[in-house]
Amino acid sequence: MGRAEDRRARQRGGRRAAPGRSSGSPSVAGGDPSATVVGTPPAAQGGRAAARRAARSGGRGGAGKGRIRRLFTWKKILGTFLGTCLLAIAAFIGLYLYVDVPSGNAAAQAAQRQSNVYKYSDGKTTLARDGKVNREIVDLSKVPKEVRDTFVAAENKSFYNDNGIDLKGTARGVLNTLMGKGAQGGSTITQQYVKNYYLSQEQTVSRKLKEIVISLKVDRQMSKDDILAGYINTSYYGRGAYGIQAAAQAYYRVDADKLSVEQGAYLAALLQAPSQYDWQAASDTGRKLVTARWNYVLDNMVEEGWLDKAERQGMTFPEPKEPKPTAGREGQKGYLIELANEQLISQLMKQDGITRSEAESQVVDQGWTITLNIDKKKQAQLEKAVKAQLTSKLDKKKRPVDADVQAGAVSVDPKTGKVVALYGGVDYFKHYTSNATRTDYQPASTFKPVILAAALEESAQTRSGKPITANTIYDGTSKRPVVDSDGNKVGFAPENEDDQDYGPITVQTAMNKSVNSVFAQMGVDVGMKNVMDVAGRLGMDTAKEQAVPAQTLGTMGASPLQMAGVYATLDNHGKKVTPSILKSAEHNSRTVDIPDPVGEQVISREAADTVTSVLTGVVDDGTAQRAVANNPEHEGQKVAGKTGTSDDNKSAWFTGYTPDLVTSVGLFGEDDKSPHPQVKMYGAGGEPRVNGGGFPAEIWAAYMFGVTDPDARFDLNTDQGAAVQPTWTPTPTQEPTTQEPTEEPTTQEPTETPTTEEPTETPTTEPPTEEPTTEPAPTAPTDEPTDDITVDPVRPGNEQ
Repeated sequence: MGRAEDRRARQRGGRRAAPGRSSGSPSVAGGDPSATVVGTPPAAQGGRAAARRAARSGGRGGAGKGRIRRLFTWKKILGTFLGTCLLAIAAFIGLYLYVDVPSGNAAAQAAQRQSNVYKYSDGKTTLARDGKVNREIVDLSKVPKEVRDTFVAAENKSFYNDNGIDLKGTARGVLNTLMGKGAQGGSTITQQYVKNYYLSQEQTVSRKLKEIVISLKVDRQMSKDDILAGYINTSYYGRGAYGIQAAAQAYYRVDADKLSVEQGAYLAALLQAPSQYDWQAASDTGRKLVTARWNYVLDNMVEEGWLDKAERQGMTFPEPKEPKPTAGREGQKGYLIELANEQLISQLMKQDGITRSEAESQVVDQGWTITLNIDKKKQAQLEKAVKAQLTSKLDKKKRPVDADVQAGAVSVDPKTGKVVALYGGVDYFKHYTSNATRTDYQPASTFKPVILAAALEESAQTRSGKPITANTIYDGTSKRPVVDSDGNKVGFAPENEDDQDYGPITVQTAMNKSVNSVFAQMGVDVGMKNVMDVAGRLGMDTAKEQAVPAQTLGTMGASPLQMAGVYATLDNHGKKVTPSILKSAEHNSRTVDIPDPVGEQVISREAADTVTSVLTGVVDDGTAQRAVANNPEHEGQKVAGKTGTSDDNKSAWFTGYTPDLVTSVGLFGEDDKSPHPQVKMYGAGGEPRVNGGGFPAEIWAAYMFGVTDPDARFDLNTDQGAAVQPTWTPTPTQEPTTQEPTEEPTTQEPTETPTTEEPTETPTTEPPTEEPTTEPAPTAPTDEPTDDITVDPVRPGNEQ
């Protein structure tokens, strides 16, 4: 018994002491605790006692771990898992029995659709009412078999073999909905049909579960052909068209039974993103995406054996026709509506995590009341300015090139980021693509301020180690090879406008005269990666652009909307401005949070204000002087801005701002005939060349001087640039001397009140960053201030 009790005591961790006897030893007579057991050394007795004490101290922890192990045995875990699965199966069976296929028809769905109402910024005046439903149901037999197959190839190749749902995609959709990320695709044709025909477009778990159950039942109750017919007759294709018959008419002016395989593949591709993939309105990126989608559809058909490979190889993309005029979108209204819809769709995608096609279906014809930031007075003034300064002067009968000139403009409040006026083209139904938002033309020299901003933000230095400022001298020789920090040529030597040489000039003068050779070298001095990084932070789309010296000429694509945002950020002292046309979007079943267009500081205030100061010189003494500073409508407004003209005169720009308003105006050469490639604008409007200081600046001035405060002043935190320093300049081709300047200093008061002292700062006296190849290095001027330069006395208005 003694041994058994001792063993049990040890198992209990020593909570109850066993009799003090040694195994195999006789008991001590009288139980005297001080007695020594024969054969047991005292040390052994002490060790055993220590073990019992350790067991007592750790026994409780061991017991706790034992209880946890007993609680989470593999049998219990497996049982819990199986029980959960059984409960889920039982719940789904219950849901399957509970949910019936609702009665629904396309006419009822059409009746539920409501027009969207668009209002001006005052919230009272209606701009447009948009949303007349265009739908016509056709029997599947009226749709050619090959055209039907394009939809299956595009959306659900396993359609004829599945049971109506995609388990993997559906599980992902439910999980994303639970996590607030939306459905994000993965639906079968049956599920999409159920969603279009029987359910709403809301993104909730209950709606998704209903979609699964109804899809399973519909797949059992209806034939595949009936499901496919319902799908192609209820889907939204863009241009207000619901169903394949309306889409065939909207895009190709034919009935559904006359569609070719190529046309059917395009309509099937459209369903992924109707507005983005509409060929006539799509950007270059949109056209590439829809072309890739079109090829994907046809390749899938070949893979499935539905299309002969040889026939497939002979197919060409079927470019759709221009859209038909629709009430409520004439004039500028269509451009405004499209941008408002696009920004609302993008916000829904971001807010709810849904796909573009789902977001579009939630916006189009859904009864929204959308208030725009568009100011009715400013909008009218902008349209009036374009007509007076451009379109009234174009005569395509007299000059065929005049038919190829397109204008776009965007006006933004720099303090709020609101788009207060927009010009997208002569008429939405005469030119479907918005010139205000298209990004396929080069911004040219309007990119130069970004280079200077990067130099200032990065505290960049010239090759000789001098900081780059408005007064730094560079070599303005045309075609001068650009060199890196080690003096090695980088293989880039841009030509100045008209191949004009300027010799040593300040950065301020180079900005005024838009000297390519100076900013090409500056870009390399700053580091093109830094330049592109700052461009991205200011609002340009640089994600896919290479950081190469050629970018200094503004060769990437940009829109007036983007450039207005970039310059608004400069005007707003470096705080990011993302132009927004949306003021509010209200719906009876949901709310949408409109993000603040003004974001965080992306470049320092000093850098932004210095660029603004320098850009006042472009207006007062540079390429915009004639059209802006000397404009008879100019009432004293302080103006900063930059002209730009792309290579081969395919685009011309003026983007400028006062303290209270920013406007970017772009002219684009686009062939009047399809497929509308980019063309040169030489001779348009009777001008030898369309420069940024011409029509664009004239449009800008006619609009801005009618809507801006003439008393507003820039609040600049800088001691550099034309706004704070009076400017003189010698003739560009002459060496600086101690004689009087060849042109009188500007008689116009400085853009900002200068200091009371006479200017004493002189340009940096370092030599140009690269010696001219044909002349010795000129000596930098030390007696005469040369911070700036007046209009080119040889050929005013020249810029690149």
